[in-house]
Amino acid sequence: MRILFWGTPDFAVPPLRALLGEGHDVVGVVTQPDKPRGRSRSQLDPSPVKQVALEEGLPVLQPEKPRGEAFMAEMAALEPELSVVVAYGHILPRVVIDAPRLGTLNIHASLLPALRGAAPIQASILEGHTETGITIMRMVPALDAGPMLHVVRTPILPDTTYGELHDQLAELGALAIVQALALLEAGVAHEVPQDDTRATYAAKIDRASARLDFSQDAAQVSRVVRAFDPRPGAHTTLHGTPVKCFGVRIRALSDGELTDEALRASRPGTIRAIDDEGLVVRCGQGAVRIAEVQPAGKARLTPLAWQRGRGVQVGDRFDDGDGIG
Repeated sequence: MRILFWGTPDFAVPPLRALLGEGHDVVGVVTQPDKPRGRSRSQLDPSPVKQVALEEGLPVLQPEKPRGEAFMAEMAALEPELSVVVAYGHILPRVVIDAPRLGTLNIHASLLPALRGAAPIQASILEGHTETGITIMRMVPALDAGPMLHVVRTPILPDTTYGELHDQLAELGALAIVQALALLEAGVAHEVPQDDTRATYAAKIDRASARLDFSQDAAQVSRVVRAFDPRPGAHTTLHGTPVKCFGVRIRALSDGELTDEALRASRPGTIRAIDDEGLVVRCGQGAVRIAEVQPAGKARLTPLAWQRGRGVQVGDRFDDGDGIG
C-alpha cells in the first residue's frame, strides 16, 4: 500500500518510524506549518514529524488547513492508497478522509469509545483509570467515532505520570498500526462499530485544567499533578506567586498525626513538613508529598533548596481553590 502519513508532534514520530522500518511505502507526510519562535518570531521550527520526513527524503505537505483545490491536487499527485493519521492537529473533511482508495485510519490514545477528543492521555490519569491503550479506527467526520480495527491495551500504574504514559503509548501506537496494517493486508481485519452510548470525551487542556485544589482529597490532587507532569505542570500559588508541582506521592497520615491538634486545625494546602523527600501538603482528606517545585521564573528545584532560598516555610499555605493564598 502507498501510505500518506499525517502527524505533527513527537507522539507521531514512533508510528512514522515503524511504518518506514517495516518497509511500507510512505509516499509523503502532511504536518502543520513550521512554528515561529524567538522574540522576533523570524525563526521557524519544523515539527518533529517534518524533521523525520526530511531525514528520510519524504515529500512534505504543510497546508494551513487541509482543504481546498490546491491541497487536494498536491495530495492526489502522491497517489496514496491509504492515509494514516496520528495527532495531526486539524479535523479532516470527508473529501480528504475518503480520497485514498482504502480511506483513512487514525491512531487514538484511548480505549474507544472512552475518551474521544483532544487529550485522552491526561484524562485517563485525571479520571483514575487503571487501564488505557491504543485504538486503530477508521476515520469518519464525527469526532473519533469510526469503527475500530485493532486495540492494544496497557495498565496505568498508581504513580504513572503523563510524560511516562505519553511515551509508552507513542511506542504502543507504532506497534498497533503495524499490526493493524498486517491484518488489513491479509484481508482478516474486522471493523467493529463503537457503542456511542458509552462514549466519553477528553476536552482540550487549558490552564484551568492543571490548577491544583488542595481542598480535594489526596488521591485527586495526586492525579492532577501526575496528569500534567512534566508539562505544562500542575500549578498553584504561594504568597501570590505561581508555583508548579512535580513528583507527587500520596502520603499516609498516621493515627497520631490525624489526632494532632495542629493538623486538625490546619487548612487544606498547609505545608506540614519539608525534608529530603520533598514537602508534605495537607489536602481535604489525607496529604501528598511533592518532590519538586518550580516557582515562576525559576528552574525546577527541591523543596529544601526552595526553603534555603526563603521561598517557603513549614506552616505556609498554598491556595486551596478559594482564592486565598
